[in-house]
Amino acid sequence: MASHYQKTHAILIPYPYQGHITPFVYLAIKLASHGFTITFVNTHYIHSKISNSQTQQHSNKDDLFAKARENGLDIRYATVNDGFPLGFDRSLNHDQFVEGLLHVFSAHFDEVVGNLVKSDPPVTCLIADTFYVWPLMIAEKYNLVYVSFWTEPALVLTLYYHMELLKKNGHFASQDNRKDTIDYIPGVEAIEPRDLMSYLQATDIWTVVHRVIYKAFTDIKKADIIICNTVQELEFDTLSALNKKQPTYAIGPIFPSGLTKAPFSISLWSESDCSQWLNNKPNTSVLYVSFGSYAHTSKEDILEIAHGLQLSGVNFIWVLRPDIVSSDETDFLPVGFEESIKDRGLIVPWCKQIEVISHPAIGGFLTHCGWNSTLESIWCGIPLICFPLLTDQFTNRKLVVNDWKIGINLCDKERVTHEEVAEKVRNFMCGDSTQELRKAMKEVRNTLENALGQDGSSEKNFHQFMEDIKVNIRKRAGLSNGHVSPLHQNGNGLAH
Repeated sequence: MASHYQKTHAILIPYPYQGHITPFVYLAIKLASHGFTITFVNTHYIHSKISNSQTQQHSNKDDLFAKARENGLDIRYATVNDGFPLGFDRSLNHDQFVEGLLHVFSAHFDEVVGNLVKSDPPVTCLIADTFYVWPLMIAEKYNLVYVSFWTEPALVLTLYYHMELLKKNGHFASQDNRKDTIDYIPGVEAIEPRDLMSYLQATDIWTVVHRVIYKAFTDIKKADIIICNTVQELEFDTLSALNKKQPTYAIGPIFPSGLTKAPFSISLWSESDCSQWLNNKPNTSVLYVSFGSYAHTSKEDILEIAHGLQLSGVNFIWVLRPDIVSSDETDFLPVGFEESIKDRGLIVPWCKQIEVISHPAIGGFLTHCGWNSTLESIWCGIPLICFPLLTDQFTNRKLVVNDWKIGINLCDKERVTHEEVAEKVRNFMCGDSTQELRKAMKEVRNTLENALGQDGSSEKNFHQFMEDIKVNIRKRAGLSNGHVSPLHQNGNGLAH
């Protein structure tokens, strides 16, 4: 099989956030193990964050993929300047940073691509994060096949894809957005406005992130191929509708084999080892709490959640990034909190999430509903308490709570209160409804496992996707000789 794909050389470039980098790395490994030559591009800043978070025993400080190459995979590694000095606080100066990604970054990346097209084998394909605003321009300049990699669920993709429909119907970008059910998006039965992504619920629709979204979702419509980190059976109607527009493949979840023991760390922070602590706790007795790598929350919310966890009496591990409130406010826990929970609570700045949630002591996950966290929880069979903070997390919560019924909401009111947190956490960890959630979770997990099996939908779609890249490369090279991909004949990239 591999020799057939030997000469396809793809550049992969993730958006510079943890939740995007992780699936890109796993995709690089998967493509390389099917004979692709890969050049993986990180920003200097992301590269230095990953390098600095590595402990001494890791030998891949300068090159994430050194180990993969030792195993015979042709993955090359390059870094590019994102336009800012290394010491610049990208979190604190978020808008300025995103302006740079919008206007400056493409010139740096263009230079890298210009050098890579001269490599051996020459680059023929660009696989870029959907949120970038320049892949189309660069792909056209260098005559590359352009693949848009969407790292979130298809539901989120299709809502952005059909922003104009939301606008036309007054659910987005109107003086006061309509609050009734949205039932006109192709492939989406119905969705409530409160379940839209935060950017589509906003009243200020000309922020820098909005401008990125408008440009990115104009360009994606000209991509040769779209790939999604989701599972066909979980979002069948949505994917079918997208496929009528352009070839869209559900190839997720993109996990490495042996996910719970990943071969190397791609974390932007040093990871605490929680295994000793967990080993001393009864099975399914610990709640894992983490709000991800990127979103911020208010000090008030942190205080309420802390009091709620304290009141609940439940064992927990809480991952609290030092910048969870903001880079310049790092003292946000109630006075005496850590002392009061020391026998049953563990607070760490960051950890190997997959190792923690696959531990038998873990019984639930209080999450921001980031898509990687959601997929990892499903893989480990851990039900969710949802506390979305930003962007796609509100829409992911709809899938988790309403559609798949594998989780509950943390708060049903406008604001989170410690009383509600305590009650929800207690019932979730010890109540009768837990069994229902576990049962539903088992079914969804089976769907994931089947999709990744040899004859599963994700595996078939992955092979069709690779084949489609080749067809497009041949067309680009003028070697198509009238061959049309069977996927395009029926306008449908879904595996049957």
